[in-house]
Amino acid sequence: MAHKAGFVNIIGNPNVGKSTLMNAFVGERLSIITSKAQTTRHRILGIVNGEDFQLILSDTPGIIKPAYEMQESMMNFVKSAFEDADILIYMVEIGEQELKDEAFFNKIIHSTIPVLLLLNKIDNSNQEQLETQVAFWTEKVPNAEIYPISALQNFNVPEVFQRIIELLPESPAYYPKDQLTDKPERFFVNETIREKILLNYSKEIPYAVEIVTEEFFEDENIIRIRSLIMVERETQKGIIIGHKGAALKQVGMESRADLEKFFGKQIHIELVVKVNKNWRSNANMLKRFGYNQ
Repeated sequence: MAHKAGFVNIIGNPNVGKSTLMNAFVGERLSIITSKAQTTRHRILGIVNGEDFQLILSDTPGIIKPAYEMQESMMNFVKSAFEDADILIYMVEIGEQELKDEAFFNKIIHSTIPVLLLLNKIDNSNQEQLETQVAFWTEKVPNAEIYPISALQNFNVPEVFQRIIELLPESPAYYPKDQLTDKPERFFVNETIREKILLNYSKEIPYAVEIVTEEFFEDENIIRIRSLIMVERETQKGIIIGHKGAALKQVGMESRADLEKFFGKQIHIELVVKVNKNWRSNANMLKRFGYNQ
């Protein structure tokens, strides 16, 4: 059999399950998965290798109306997802009506590449709701193949995966066959810490935070990590640290536990909180953090 390889890009509104689906395909927690909207900020490439195929998955930020410069940059990642895809996965959830951005929606319905519309979270619906939604999306996106799924419960996910393999173009592998992602280790350290902040703090605190891993030293049995937690205001710094440092310590403990599983080694992690005023609207800062690419 000829070898197949291609780029499969996942798009949709925030919090519809894009990251959960990608991680189900790849088998590793590459993307942040929490119940809060807008948790993926970068395009993340996850790579699935088989003997005669290579599937390169891009999990994009949820589509939003940009409110500040960082969100503009996040939307640029989504725009580029249309440009290099061999297959487009458009993910919606039960009860959803359409994308928050009409221009993106038009791109989907006029796409010249295969489009798989995945109707996610069907475990939260009944048969009547499901049939109504399938009829709605069949009319709305006539060029798409529609699959009802539950990414969390892995329902219909293997069938979708098989269909993607069938649709892949013939091509040699783009990446080494033992590679799982194109992101460096520090990226996953940053994402893990950011996930713990999303889970442990409320309101707008998690969205004003950026993580920079300054040190990542790997020995045979231990990895030593020093990461900065960047916030925009002194008040946010106080909230992140918490009373007698308790809140920050909790983030450190939870991050360490996840990173030890991810890397398969003992982790020593030091977290430092710094104020960097209005970093989300600072073009130079955004570039440094990898948004303006």
